[in-house]
Amino acid sequence: MTPAQRAGLSVGFATGLYGISFGALAVASGLDAWQAVALSALMFTGGSQFAFIGVVGGGGSPAAATGAATLLGVRNTVYGLRLATLVPPRSAPERAAMAQLTIDESTAVAVAQQDRAEQRRGFWAAGLGVYVFWVAFSALGAVADDRIGELDALGLDGAAVAAFTGLLWPHLSARRPVVIAVLAAVVTLALVPAVPAGLPILGAAVVAAAAGWASRPETLRSTS
Repeated sequence: MTPAQRAGLSVGFATGLYGISFGALAVASGLDAWQAVALSALMFTGGSQFAFIGVVGGGGSPAAATGAATLLGVRNTVYGLRLATLVPPRSAPERAAMAQLTIDESTAVAVAQQDRAEQRRGFWAAGLGVYVFWVAFSALGAVADDRIGELDALGLDGAAVAAFTGLLWPHLSARRPVVIAVLAAVVTLALVPAVPAGLPILGAAVVAAAAGWASRPETLRSTS
């Protein structure tokens, strides 16, 4: 097993553990166990999944839940553009599989490798590792929900916040990301008491999108 494969499987297991919290939270939000597992197997992007059940659990509409999940998943499209040059698919079936497995972790492991062969190995090891463990642990969390006990007592109700913080924290090493994060948080908190559940998340996404547009070179903005 190569270093990239070991890194990918390690990341896969560590990330998959979040699936226990997702499965339990999904059931607590009103989903059936099979719905929770299907969401992990088909949507397969943790941030979007937590956003979806957060909106549903808060009484938001399916449209608001889908909108929040979709906006958070847009980043995977950007990852796909980068991976198309690092790990180009060799066939149509492989392209479809790679599209499903293109997430934060598989992209990070692939990009971290210097050798082209290792980039491919790292992508597949992380992508498949996260997928298998995420779906399996989601099923465990969903089935064991009644046995886990009160989510508040175990702190699982804060798992979504912890997951987002864990993903966000490494990117706050410069001033600009910190400013954007603070602005998005302020907008979200301001919207919580004023709009239906789910819309505050969309407001934060608008802040991030506006910041990204404003940071583009003037020549690109003028052609938009």
